[in-house]
Amino acid sequence: MIKKHSRRDFLYYAGKIGVAGTSAYALTSILQGCVGGDIASTVSQVAQYSDSIVKSGKAAMKAAENFTPEQEYYIGRTVGAVVLDKYKPYSNTTVNNYVNTLGQTLAQASDLPETFNGYHMLILDSEDINAFATPAGHIFLTRGMLDCCRNEGELAAVLAHEIGHVQMKHGMDAIDMSRYAKLGAVIFTEGTKVYAENDLAAIVSTFDDSIDDIITTMVNKGYSRSSESEADESAVTIMQRVGYNPVSLIDMLEVMDTRLKPEGLDFAKTHPSPKSRIEYITGIISSSNKPVFSDVQKKRFQKAMKNV
Repeated sequence: MIKKHSRRDFLYYAGKIGVAGTSAYALTSILQGCVGGDIASTVSQVAQYSDSIVKSGKAAMKAAENFTPEQEYYIGRTVGAVVLDKYKPYSNTTVNNYVNTLGQTLAQASDLPETFNGYHMLILDSEDINAFATPAGHIFLTRGMLDCCRNEGELAAVLAHEIGHVQMKHGMDAIDMSRYAKLGAVIFTEGTKVYAENDLAAIVSTFDDSIDDIITTMVNKGYSRSSESEADESAVTIMQRVGYNPVSLIDMLEVMDTRLKPEGLDFAKTHPSPKSRIEYITGIISSSNKPVFSDVQKKRFQKAMKNV
């Protein structure tokens, strides 16, 4: 069960002290999944964005109709905390680093190569077949999803699809438009004032409801068929730019089609059927040749996945 207080606590204190309650563990887990440098130190850096509840409120949202990259980042972190209340992170540094290296490479070839604080990928310790992408670029893959990938190209296809959701801002699109109007009533005319307690509560409530909108769509209901098609189109383009044959996306979906249970609560519930996606993707790619992988690609994939 998702803990309601972890989202609200994280939201309320994110700008002032960085993290709170169970979300501290969640955020650290996400950041430890990143490649390169002491990424976990970012947690302490968040505290520097704001020394007061006033700035915390401003960091949550600043305008009635549009989110800034910083705001998307805070929303994405909060959604990530909720995901990590549901799934435990997979403690395998080798595979997490490998997935991050591959994911960062693909992200640089996307139409949104930079997000506020960058892309981060993390493996979830679950046999469910699933993947999630939060606003601003936190991407989660389950072990069950990894098991559907027989080579680097198929893993690249999964990551490219999730990056497609990020660049198309599908997570942000899930927020009910009424949230903007509610927020505008609070801060539109006096964006620099010191917020009263009831004003801050309104911002927190609106922000929390926005997280609920995203989680409901991303984890429970799934995106629309058109959004999934857009993400597949983006995946094809990203893979081609990096040099991966997009047929790998079809190959991965074929494997997935044999493993998904129609009544399942994971990918089968939140995505169009693999068969329908395969039909659509086949219509937009020009090459029907099977992917060919170098010995280097084969060896690094096998090395990263051997203990998963």
